[in-house]
Amino acid sequence: MGSLALSRVAAQDPAPTIADEVARLARQELAPIAAAVDAGSVYPGEFLRRLGKVGAWSSHVPQEGPADLRWAIQSMAALGEVCGATAFMAWCQNTLVWYVANSTNMKLAARFGDCFARGRALGGTGLSNPMKSFFGIERLKLKGRKVDGGYIVRGALPWVSNLGPGHYFGTIFEREDEGTKGEPGGIASGEPGSIASGELGSTVMFLADCSDPAITLTPCKPFLAMDGTGTYGVQFRDVFVPDELILAEPAAPFVKKIRAGFILLQAGMGLGLMKDCINIMDEVHAPLGHVNRYLPQQPLQFRELHAEFETEAMALASDPYNADDSYWRRVVALRLRIGDASVAFAHAAMLHCGARGYLMSHRAQRRLREAYFVAIVTPATKQLRKMLADG
Repeated sequence: MGSLALSRVAAQDPAPTIADEVARLARQELAPIAAAVDAGSVYPGEFLRRLGKVGAWSSHVPQEGPADLRWAIQSMAALGEVCGATAFMAWCQNTLVWYVANSTNMKLAARFGDCFARGRALGGTGLSNPMKSFFGIERLKLKGRKVDGGYIVRGALPWVSNLGPGHYFGTIFEREDEGTKGEPGGIASGEPGSIASGELGSTVMFLADCSDPAITLTPCKPFLAMDGTGTYGVQFRDVFVPDELILAEPAAPFVKKIRAGFILLQAGMGLGLMKDCINIMDEVHAPLGHVNRYLPQQPLQFRELHAEFETEAMALASDPYNADDSYWRRVVALRLRIGDASVAFAHAAMLHCGARGYLMSHRAQRRLREAYFVAIVTPATKQLRKMLADG
């Protein structure tokens, strides 16, 4: 074969993308342990580090200003097609990278940016409580006071995922030494005041180091699904947080910058799960299609809806710093639809499988349990509806 012919073959067979490589690893290495991760007997730390080596955690790092989340979402979708729990941990890791990549603390970025992006260190996000507080649902659970060289932080967070020895996560405390003066740049209805209502003091976002002896990780009670996600209750007992671990002060303007990315990256979990639910329906078509055709929802309808979600997610993910209110509402609306649709897709997959899907050995029931997580993980369906209603 001549060189021209070879070049044509090469042109027809492009090099694999990051998402392609992640999909290959998911099929080969993740699929055999997916049930164990769901049951909680395996935390796939080594697999997550392996993904870092192929670029799964670095594709969304801003390049000279702009950022693009599309490859990250596609990679998480490839994981979610195999294992919802691992797709969630991928979101945790990608979100941790997102925080550091957007921090103006250059010392912190230099120390942790490449480390997190390459998977040499793993971690997650402790923003469930802060995200609820920003929209008037909860009060901040962590309190901090200024001391020389940093802050002393106390309090507890009930659930933080993708943690373990040597892991890190980003979260927020309220300064209790500043009373209720509030801060500029709030991200909810109370703008331009403090978080949501103007009743909180100023806030600080920081990296928590799980190896700190003043931080205690307590295993959570068993979950309905996804028990191998390294999820713990975290207690802060007068933890010294040095200035070198401060992501942003004040926190509210920073969160307003990264909030679209925080939510959009979750799309990968739902997109992957939905695709596998379609796969499940296709797999049972031969033996059960003669009766499944009487069900009101069919794989073709779900394929069209999945394509619609994917198109919208890719459009929004190419511009995560868009500050327009209309863009933000599209992000929230898409996340709401993906949560609702994940449950609908998984429900349909169970009905198409019939009794065989009711077996613990069949993944259809796992996908249904994972789908409920997509609908309730922060921001949950009810919070998203509140956010849209509040305007």
